[in-house]
Amino acid sequence: MSVSAAHRDRPPAGRSASTGAAPADRLRIAVIVPTYRRPQELKRCLEALASQLRRPDQLIVVTRQGDEATQLVLQYADPDGSWLTVAKVQAGGVVAALNAGLAMVHADVVAFTDDDAAPRRDWLLQIGARFTLDARVGAVGGRDWVHHHGRLVDGAQRVVGRLTWYGRCIGHHHLGVGPPREVDALKGVNMSFRARALEGVSFDTRLRGSGAQVWNELGVSLAVKRCGWRLVYDPQISVDHYPAARHDEDQRDRFCYEAVQNAAFNETLLLSEHFGRWRRLVYIIWAFGIGHRAAPGLLQWLRLQFMEPRTATARLRATWTARVHALRAVR
Repeated sequence: MSVSAAHRDRPPAGRSASTGAAPADRLRIAVIVPTYRRPQELKRCLEALASQLRRPDQLIVVTRQGDEATQLVLQYADPDGSWLTVAKVQAGGVVAALNAGLAMVHADVVAFTDDDAAPRRDWLLQIGARFTLDARVGAVGGRDWVHHHGRLVDGAQRVVGRLTWYGRCIGHHHLGVGPPREVDALKGVNMSFRARALEGVSFDTRLRGSGAQVWNELGVSLAVKRCGWRLVYDPQISVDHYPAARHDEDQRDRFCYEAVQNAAFNETLLLSEHFGRWRRLVYIIWAFGIGHRAAPGLLQWLRLQFMEPRTATARLRATWTARVHALRAVR
């Protein structure tokens, strides 16, 4: 990835003696919003960003060529071009959009949210404050309050964003409660990174999918963690998330053979390259022997025979085929 040359090869200016972190008022924060054919959702997201108590120093919206509805929203939101930076990509998939946005960043911190989300008013204020507390923190994320068909999905989970020793990824970012804590992975709708932590890091272009390309944030999170940075999840850093329709093969709650393959391939590729030799072997045994509901191994397949009898075998076949292809692609 590319960041401003002004921030390469040196720590952020103004480090304090106690924490080594820059004062919050000196941190420049960029926000990246990838969007595609969701004009009403994007309008709500931009209104939320315009209402921030701490406005972004740089706002980058990444669109796809030919998305005229989005262009109309952007022209209305910023008629004189003084507020928004617009990047356009031809390739499908969120990875191309995210990398295009990163190439335009000139800031100390880069925050990400989705076009179907509305960050709460103190979102950037809290992100900036969290980065100032500890110079070892390379990434900060928070809770996304999911509104599903008009109903708030509520709950309380203390284990959030963790990767088990055998390779199971525990999310629960939308249900996290409790104090800030160190995690292994953040969620794309509500995550931010210190620009220095992203030097040499980008979203993996090998990931499959024509739209969502699920697990893309896992790869970046693990890459930053491998470089020795801390990742912090703070449930007080919040966005409201209104999951909108996807314009690709992955329709969230509806079974699609190709979407299952894409997700299983992405997960297997990223984790296999993250683990060392022996942990990779453990992960492979777990993935094919047990797995999880979305990407089952044998034991989960037996369980799905009772829960989803019409799609269980197809899901197993899609998962195993994708995992084999991913293992062949491991570097």
